[in-house]
Amino acid sequence: MPSHFGYGPAPSPEESAQAPYNLDAECAVLGACMHDSSVIDTVRPILGEDAFYRPAHETIWHALLTQHREDKPTDPIVLTELLQQQGDLQRVGDRAYLHQLADVHYGTGGAEHHAEIVREKANLRRLLASAIRTVQRAQEPGADPEAIRSEVEAEMRAERERALASGQGRLNRFATDGWTFVTETGADTEPLWGTREKTVWASGESLMIVGAPGVGKTTLAHQVVFARLGLSETVLEMPVAPSRRVLYLAMDRPTQIAKAMRRRVFGTDEKILRDRLVVWQGPLPASLDKEPDLLTDLAAAHRADTIVIDSLKDAVSTMVDDSLAVAFHNARNRALRGGVEILELHHQRKATADAPRGQRPSLDQVYGSTWYVSGAGSVLFVTGKAGDPAVTLHHLKTPTGEIGPLDVTHDHVRGTTTVDPTKDPAILLRNAPGGLTARELAAVLVGGGDPDRADVEKARRHLARLVDSGLATKADGVAGGAGGGQQTRYYASSRHLTAVG
Repeated sequence: MPSHFGYGPAPSPEESAQAPYNLDAECAVLGACMHDSSVIDTVRPILGEDAFYRPAHETIWHALLTQHREDKPTDPIVLTELLQQQGDLQRVGDRAYLHQLADVHYGTGGAEHHAEIVREKANLRRLLASAIRTVQRAQEPGADPEAIRSEVEAEMRAERERALASGQGRLNRFATDGWTFVTETGADTEPLWGTREKTVWASGESLMIVGAPGVGKTTLAHQVVFARLGLSETVLEMPVAPSRRVLYLAMDRPTQIAKAMRRRVFGTDEKILRDRLVVWQGPLPASLDKEPDLLTDLAAAHRADTIVIDSLKDAVSTMVDDSLAVAFHNARNRALRGGVEILELHHQRKATADAPRGQRPSLDQVYGSTWYVSGAGSVLFVTGKAGDPAVTLHHLKTPTGEIGPLDVTHDHVRGTTTVDPTKDPAILLRNAPGGLTARELAAVLVGGGDPDRADVEKARRHLARLVDSGLATKADGVAGGAGGGQQTRYYASSRHLTAVG
């Protein structure tokens, strides 16, 4: 039986040569849906939008969807009534054509495979149409090759996403079983910076370094980048995992970024920097809120597994619009999902720039929509005055245990940053022959005065980690009473004292 059943015009020879289609597959899908309405649920995610080549088939398909949504029969009798009410019956080939579709004897079992054929042909038609438009644009007087290339790239990105968002992949391409999710989806991966107990940058999650201009966030980021390249092993005495290739988006004052990076570069680093570091200078082709795939595409184009965004304000259209922040987070997540690690440099609100050194900032002091920090995996906040070598790092959002606060010193000549040993809990405990209580340690860490409950609890966690690692011992306190009780006290272990001399 001819696939057009004698109704409606058959495709012309020109159409047949230019437009891929399979009318037999289209008829088989529609007939199966008329026989068994449950087939609609099977083929709908496969077909996606505008999959049918023949307009009459697309109209019948939408009628089937309408009936199915209202839990009504999908046989040719009720479809005839519906299409007649809509004024579409004659256009699709009258009631006889609907009955002929229902008489197609392929059964319902092959409907899924037939739908795959229909969708594949629809994808080919869209690609062909795009190619024809490209040829036509290239033949226009005064055609701009760069503009045409940009349009083609945008169309291909949209087509790829559309194809991935339709068909069976729309429902299962990011799905996995529970065991795989728990055991393989980053649950047991080593951190990119830090340790399992105290993680600064976790794999699969972005790290945001925030601070006012001139407090050294770029200096800190460059040390992490160079460690990712294998030129050092630690930053702030914490291990950094190696990277395959880093793409540095130097959008904010690239000349200043180059000067800052130059401080750490030696002649012996040339091969590594040529092979494993790529620097993008100046604005991106489009903001990440407008092209959510751009970050992933840049990583793929430069074979990078790490991207540094310097700075965040230059990657989006505006920082204060919540909807654009959500769009950026979508771009961030797409890159992370593709195995790209992300480090972001960002600014604080101007009103907080002159806060006293050592005062703990909060996440609402980060500039822009709250959704930027909400989507980040880790947030480091650098406080201090511009150009001051001594600043403080606060870990405001943590993947695991909190880092610091750390008083650190920048060496602006060498581009290095070191931790102030007077605020290291392990060193403080080692230098206290009579041991320390959690409150005593908290008082030192906050710079004197009376620490609050949160400060004391944080100090207690520091001491507990030292006990767990064998660097400290714990002498449990006793409850109060006539003698007034005694607080739990911690002492440096003999192992720790011996290890440090």
